[in-house]
Amino acid sequence: MKQIGVALAAAAALAVPAAPAQAASRIIPLDLSAGQQPENIALEPDGSADLTFAYTGEIGRVTPGGQIGVLARIPVPADGDVPVVHRKLFLGGIVRAPGGDLYVAVSTGTAATGLYRVRPGAAPVQVAALPPAGFQNGVARDPASGDIFVADSFGSVVRRVSPRTGRVTDWATGELLAPVGGFGANGVKVHDGALWVSNLDRGTLVRFPLSGAPGRVVASGLGPVDDFAFHGEDVVAAVNQENRVVTVGRDGVRTILSISDGLANPTSVAVRGNTLYVADSAYFGGSPNLLRTRLK
Repeated sequence: MKQIGVALAAAAALAVPAAPAQAASRIIPLDLSAGQQPENIALEPDGSADLTFAYTGEIGRVTPGGQIGVLARIPVPADGDVPVVHRKLFLGGIVRAPGGDLYVAVSTGTAATGLYRVRPGAAPVQVAALPPAGFQNGVARDPASGDIFVADSFGSVVRRVSPRTGRVTDWATGELLAPVGGFGANGVKVHDGALWVSNLDRGTLVRFPLSGAPGRVVASGLGPVDDFAFHGEDVVAAVNQENRVVTVGRDGVRTILSISDGLANPTSVAVRGNTLYVADSAYFGGSPNLLRTRLK
C-alpha cells in the first residue's frame, strides 16, 4: 500500500503528456428529455449497469445488450429543495451488496434525506436519515462489516452507516474533505485496507486507513475529480467538467478518454476486469450516455 500511495502522489506531480484516447467499444445513449442523467453506477454480476438518475428519483438498469429499464423510484418530495442545486431530489452514489441489495444516497433538503435500500420486488426503504442540509454523494460498502460510507460534499465529512441498525457516525472529517466554495468530498471507495475519497474542488484523492489513522493526500492536481475506481494499482477517475477520464499510476496522470470519445460530463466509472464503464450526465451540455470500453 505504501508503494501505491507514493506512486500516486508522485504521478500527480508529473507533467506527463496525455495518452491518446482509446476508442470506445460501445456508447449507449440515454434520454435527456426523460431526465436520464446518470450520477453513479454499480455493476451486476451479468455486466448490467445500475444507474442513479440524478433528479428523477429513478434507479435504472442498462443490460449488456443495451436495454434500459427502471428498477425502482425514490419518491420525490413536493417540498424538496436540495442545497445549491435547488432541485426537489438528488440521487447520489449507489453500491451493490453481495446478496443483490442496492444502497443509494438521497438528498432532498427534507427529512426524506438519507441512505435507502433498494431490494428487487420491494419498495425502496430509508434505512438511515442523514442531515437535510447536506449533499449526500458517493457511497462505498465496507465488505468486512457491511456498513456503508456516505460522503457529504457540503459537510466536510464521510459518515458510516449501519444498514442493520440505522446508526450513523461521523467517520472522517476535516479540511481534506472540505469544499472550496462548491463540492468537497465526492467519490468514495474501500480498497486495500483504506477508504479513498475524491475532493472535487481541491482536485485531490485522499486515503484514510480503516484502522482510524489520519488521512493524507495521495494524489493532487487532478482537476474537478468526481467518482473513481481501481484497475490493478492504477486509479481510473472521471474528471467531470473537463470531460476527461484519467488514469493515475506509476507512469503519471494520463487522459484515456475525452470529449472526442463521447464524454459529456462524466460523473462515475466502474471497472470489471479490463472493461471500463463510464456514466455521462450531460449536466453542462451534450447528451447523457453510458460508455463501455476496454482498458489497455
